[in-house]
Amino acid sequence: MKQLILSTFILLFAVTSIAQTKVGTVDSEYIVSQMPELAEVQKSLDEYGKDLEKQLNDKIANYEKVLEAAKASFDTMSDAEKQAKQEEIAGMQQDITNFRNNGAQLVQIKQGELLRPLYKKIGEQINTYAKANSFTQILNSSTGPTIAYLDPAFDITLAVIEKMGIVIKQN
Repeated sequence: MKQLILSTFILLFAVTSIAQTKVGTVDSEYIVSQMPELAEVQKSLDEYGKDLEKQLNDKIANYEKVLEAAKASFDTMSDAEKQAKQEEIAGMQQDITNFRNNGAQLVQIKQGELLRPLYKKIGEQINTYAKANSFTQILNSSTGPTIAYLDPAFDITLAVIEKMGIVIKQN
């Protein structure tokens, strides 16, 4: 009997929930591409890329200078000095290689930092629009099926915790 009542309650709850659900989609990438602020982001990103390129060129120029100086005085160096100079040159080569390899990652990190305020602005507008138009969920279609907005009234987390008899710890 209890299972019949519980099953009926769950079915009634599910039907009621489905009837109240209003789902929409948004393409946040398209919105970003249309924002006037994107031009400033691209300009800053280009400047950052040029700065990284200048740093790399400076490292290469310094490496070449140290290498030429080492070649010129290599014959007069002691074995310990030769060893130390070779280690210094190898360290510089490794530094240049690491800088080249990390350059793309540094640009991606900078791009994320510059785009974060634009996505925050979009998120705020999505929340405002969703609440004003009674949406329960907004899916972001540009990044695959991810949720951009979810009405907190449809979050059953606390109800499940209560049903499980879990006591919520207060911070």
